[in-house]
Amino acid sequence: MKLERSWTTALVVGAISLTSGGWLLQQGVRSGESVYESSRLFEEVHHLLADRFVDELSPSELYQMAIDGLLREVGDPYTSFLDKDDWANLRLSTTGNYGGLGVRIEQQDEWITVVSVLPNTPAERQGLMTGDRIVGVEGESAQNWSSEKAVQVLRGPKGSEVNITVARAGVERPLDFTIVRDHIHVQSVVSFMLDDSAGYVQLRSFSRESRDELKKAVDELRAGGAESVILDLRANPGGLLEEGIAVADLFLPRGKEVVSTKSRLADQNQTYVAPGAEVYEGLPVVVLVNAFSASASEIVAGALQDHDRALVIGNTTFGKGSVQTLYGLSGGNHLKITTAKWYTPTGRSIQRDYAEQDLADHLTGAVSVREEPMAAAIDTTGLEVFRTGAGRAVYGGGGIIPDRIVMADTLTTAEQDFRSALLDSGVSTRNAAFQFSVRWSSDHPDMERDFEITRAMRDGFYEQLRELEVELERGQFDEAQGFVDWLLGLELANTSFGEVARQERRLRRDTQVGEALRLLAQAPTPEALLSLAEAESEGAERSTPQQ
Repeated sequence: MKLERSWTTALVVGAISLTSGGWLLQQGVRSGESVYESSRLFEEVHHLLADRFVDELSPSELYQMAIDGLLREVGDPYTSFLDKDDWANLRLSTTGNYGGLGVRIEQQDEWITVVSVLPNTPAERQGLMTGDRIVGVEGESAQNWSSEKAVQVLRGPKGSEVNITVARAGVERPLDFTIVRDHIHVQSVVSFMLDDSAGYVQLRSFSRESRDELKKAVDELRAGGAESVILDLRANPGGLLEEGIAVADLFLPRGKEVVSTKSRLADQNQTYVAPGAEVYEGLPVVVLVNAFSASASEIVAGALQDHDRALVIGNTTFGKGSVQTLYGLSGGNHLKITTAKWYTPTGRSIQRDYAEQDLADHLTGAVSVREEPMAAAIDTTGLEVFRTGAGRAVYGGGGIIPDRIVMADTLTTAEQDFRSALLDSGVSTRNAAFQFSVRWSSDHPDMERDFEITRAMRDGFYEQLRELEVELERGQFDEAQGFVDWLLGLELANTSFGEVARQERRLRRDTQVGEALRLLAQAPTPEALLSLAEAESEGAERSTPQQ
């Protein structure tokens, strides 16, 4: 069975040790004398630039420029050169063999700020808190550090110590902490009940334990009364192919195709199937996706859609449907090359054509802010049509196009003016709400989890904006109350009760979740769910006036 192949050989790492000179020689033998002539021409240009260019350029610099230029001209953002440091960082991120503190951080204003503390980690045990500003590490000021630098400094070997100094709201003096780094396991799953019968599971990435974590979450939801499940893959960037297949396997019968790869290289043509029996047969499932759902997220969404197993709701996904293989080079360097593309069971290519659409345009409208659910018909003009096993139409064109496109309404004019006033004053709306919430939560430790936004909270937030010298009249602030309350609700939930509470509150006004709940409430089976969505879409098309 194809799944038994190591994911590293199938997806990422093909540990092939080649020297650049040997590679060139072999290609020259196969391709003819023109390769030798091109190589000689390149060397002539290289030597002349090294010897005679007005500014001194070392031969090694010129070779690196040539490599960078060559890869840039290929036009594939995933084909890249990795030097020794890049390779070390890649191995670190994929193996997880490093120690950390257990905090999520962001750069806010001039300081690295703790936006959440993960449970059962060194940071939690030592008493770090959401809202703490890291002002020093090992006696060095951390002012104006980037998030990348902070991660690099705070991460280190398991068992090693790091000394940090934090500034905390309501505490006059900075606090010193000595924290022993430990292996940090970040849960990839967040789950809870949305109502009496619908469970919600957010899968943040496809890491080594994602399948097991997801199964545990769904089992607990079903034990708690869940008769249907929303699987949220929005903003999930992907991860391990093996885990993507294992997640799809939970919802598909044994032997059903999950994904295939196609390449001009024979050993890169593979088909991957569900290896086990279906675990959740008969459970209605809605999969949520958006433009930031990529790679393994698209594999899972595409497989469940093509096999008529789940209704996909949201926005068209990112379109990261290519396979990269790593080849070892001399000097500890590596070359990452796109060698194949992913295809869904019906034959749709997941890869988006980067030449046809700018990335910024593709991502426009991908993030829901608030407002009520609004279903929209899919514009299928010019798209290739594929058919699922049940005969439903699904569409090619890059990424996974949902069965039901659900967009968010835009901010009102008053809400846009409010946000613009903050940005014009150099203040991030989210950062401002977060900083206020840190102080409010510290001053009100008896808040209840289902709190409502009060006039006192709004007044306090407005006064903070005045202190930040935001040019904003009180009337403008009051007209944007809906947006203000939404912001404050999220950040107060986070600073007082943690990430899960923030997620629960965010979903109250989530357009795509709202649409999923509406459909699930009327559909006791997967077949009924798909039929309902399809009937509504056909009805909407019939009621649309023809131009």
